[in-house]
Amino acid sequence: MKPYPKIIFQDDDLVIVNKPPNYLSIPDRFIPSKPNLLSYLKKQFKNVFVVHRLDKETSGIICFALNENAHRELNQQFENRTAEKIYLALVLGNYHNDEGTIDKPISKHHSVAGKMVISSKGKSSITHYKVVERFKNYSLLELNIKTGRMHQIRVHLQSESYPLAVDSMYGGEAAFLLSKVKLQRYKSGKDAEERPLMTRCTLHASRLSLDHPVSKEQISFEAELPKDFNAVIKQLRKWGK
Repeated sequence: MKPYPKIIFQDDDLVIVNKPPNYLSIPDRFIPSKPNLLSYLKKQFKNVFVVHRLDKETSGIICFALNENAHRELNQQFENRTAEKIYLALVLGNYHNDEGTIDKPISKHHSVAGKMVISSKGKSSITHYKVVERFKNYSLLELNIKTGRMHQIRVHLQSESYPLAVDSMYGGEAAFLLSKVKLQRYKSGKDAEERPLMTRCTLHASRLSLDHPVSKEQISFEAELPKDFNAVIKQLRKWGK
């Protein structure tokens, strides 16, 4: 059974949701009936306005406005880069620097629909990163994105040769298998097919800070790692150091 979205804050102006993985932010273009946050919230609130989005596979904090004035104010914060969006990402490899900035423009892929690439003709894209924890063949990063381009983190990390651990579109694996961490210590049942610990992008929107659209007070929200991502980190701490 798939987890449902969890509303962690609401008032007259905005609603903050902890989005589960593999759940759309807005309706699918071709199959609008697929479960998505916007439709879910419209059943509970009179008006709901999209402020920003998360990829379907990405879990974590997302914000929606509940009236036009709040929508305008929040949009301005995201456009002016004053809202702070913090992500956690598990990547393949031992990241070469402890912290730094990836400043590379991004544009649509010339032939693959829904895919993005680094391009000198693309839009400015800035990602600050720092290593939170290192494992033998993986690194856990904290990322602060100052722009909100489609697939920005995924494209930027691939361009640095450290793709998300699970992200087959941008150079990562198709799934996270415990056998790749335990190696010879891994034992499965006879003729049993290994069940992956995680099959979606290893990316989580962990924290969002912004100014309330009416009171102007800075407010911050956090979301812990969901069950699948947390299980991967626990196994890496046990077997992957």
